[in-house]
Amino acid sequence: MYQELEAGLGYTFQNRELLKNALTHSSYANENRAQGIADNERLEFLGDSILGFVVAEYLYRNFPGKPEGELTRMRADLVCETNLARQAKTIRLGEFLLLGHGEEQSGGRERASIVSDAVESVIAAAYMDGGFSAARGIIDRLILGEKPSGKLLITDFKTELQELVQRKKDQIIHYALTGETGPDHDKQFTVEVCVNGKCVGKGIGSSKKRAEQDAAHKAIAALFPEAL
Repeated sequence: MYQELEAGLGYTFQNRELLKNALTHSSYANENRAQGIADNERLEFLGDSILGFVVAEYLYRNFPGKPEGELTRMRADLVCETNLARQAKTIRLGEFLLLGHGEEQSGGRERASIVSDAVESVIAAAYMDGGFSAARGIIDRLILGEKPSGKLLITDFKTELQELVQRKKDQIIHYALTGETGPDHDKQFTVEVCVNGKCVGKGIGSSKKRAEQDAAHKAIAALFPEAL
């Protein structure tokens, strides 16, 4: 069942239950709670850290002339939701996800937030199954296969907004959660970002962090369109 996915990952699991766990979305686990099925959120937590470390080490070794700020942005480009979802699509990861009925019907297999989280979960599952070299191999193949050029893209919009706004002194940026809707497995958060008390951007996302990034993106588009 998982052979095609493993071929794309470049790694064959000894314990495929770990891979199954990595592909189990919370909506599926909630619908099958009586069977004691666990979702992939704990693996996602671990995979996020492993991915961040491997990418940071790669950039540190391969871009010795880059200052810390640029390295941070390059790492953000590589590990952001958009890039992870794009790479997941190349190996059709979404087709192997275990989703609840509602998530299946609403297009969850194509949702960037879900498939990007699954990438991190699979990385962690490989680490648990075959150690650090197994996880690194997947990251090298999937995330670092196309070597970064060093050109900066803006994916950390919060940091970019802060740097743009603070070109002037005494500027205060504040993010406020203004709304939260949906069931636990598919929540939508609304966040407003204000500069000196004036709302300059409103964002929506599947987590507070993503909503803040979206709000910052909207603020940059409104205040500093030349930066995009």
